[in-house]
Amino acid sequence: MWGDIAIAFLLAFIVTFMITPYTIKIAKKVGAVDIPKDKRRMHNKEMPKFGGPAVIMGFIVSALYLLIVMNIEGTINLFGFEEYAKKLLGMLIGIIILSITCIVDDIKTIKPITKLTGQLLAAIIVVSFGIRIEDITIPFISLSCEINEIISIIITILWIIGVTNAINLIDGLDGLSSGISVISAISLLIIFVLNGSPIVSIVLITSLAGALVGFLPFNFAPAKTFIGDTGSNFLGFSLSIISILGVAKTYTAVVIVLPLIVLGLPIADTLWAIIRRIIKGKSIKAVFKADKGHLHHRLVNKGFSQKQAVLVLYGISAAFGIFAIILFESGIWKALSFLLMVIVAIGLGYKNFEKDKSIKQRYECVVCKYIYNPKFGNEKAGIKPGTSFEELPETWVCPVCGEGKDMFELHE
Repeated sequence: MWGDIAIAFLLAFIVTFMITPYTIKIAKKVGAVDIPKDKRRMHNKEMPKFGGPAVIMGFIVSALYLLIVMNIEGTINLFGFEEYAKKLLGMLIGIIILSITCIVDDIKTIKPITKLTGQLLAAIIVVSFGIRIEDITIPFISLSCEINEIISIIITILWIIGVTNAINLIDGLDGLSSGISVISAISLLIIFVLNGSPIVSIVLITSLAGALVGFLPFNFAPAKTFIGDTGSNFLGFSLSIISILGVAKTYTAVVIVLPLIVLGLPIADTLWAIIRRIIKGKSIKAVFKADKGHLHHRLVNKGFSQKQAVLVLYGISAAFGIFAIILFESGIWKALSFLLMVIVAIGLGYKNFEKDKSIKQRYECVVCKYIYNPKFGNEKAGIKPGTSFEELPETWVCPVCGEGKDMFELHE
């Protein structure tokens, strides 16, 4: 198994890494370029957004090669009782339909409802080929029940569309969606191995991780290319389907909720975006209107650089993944202990960041344009270096014109 994992990862990495430079050239020729035309954009120059096809090719080439070789060797039987060949064909057709829809969107931009229609059609194809959530398991009380076929179909379609859009909506900073997807894929891989999940799901999730690692050097800040709607939709679509294949036919009480926890960050961000937009717009139509309320926007507005914001969200996503792994392997109490330590670490880190940020902020007198720099302080007035503007006594005045603190503004 470990040899298969190594080959799947490396082959996907090599294919994606080699193809990505060509997709950058193609993007410029076909017009798949992101132009910063509104304040919601976090970049200030034109950027190719056609990295998705490279990731898709790396994934497909790696997964198909390994699965065909393993079937010939007799390691797996793609045409056996589980009908993996049929399910994988459905997944491939779904990827093709979704990719065509999103490639058009990357080049010409289509309406959200049109893109949603493509997602729905792709999800229906997948379900019709036999990939379904067939059991509902309530964690921690070992209660499991088989659900009605119609309900199974509806839940599966909602899961696929939900995760697809969750990854798509969090794609707002250099390397964010691809990095979070790598972390999610590796977390699921560990869970699949520990759970004894089907080798098919292990090969698929490894190929996805390898393709993403091959793409990240071109996508991490400062990015040379974006993954685009084609890539972000593919990532969510694939993660949703592979997670179903990985936990299918298992009877462990908590395993059904593990993919939900692993993908907790993008799912939570998406749910909050839906609620926020409905409340703000006072209609369902408002859900399709983009805004700057996503978590990555909020972090940047708080003073984090784009790279810092991405790394913070990587850390949170990794915490979700580790929590899911500990929950599966060691139980709820150790998982909660880990969660408590993460919360404390985040709290301390944010406190230090706020302090560091306040020390770096400079304030300017609106009257004489004198700039107070916390780095140097104001030694003549007894203000030591490292004293932030907020820490200055209320009696402090501008050393040049004598105006009080209320006449100072943040210097940009």
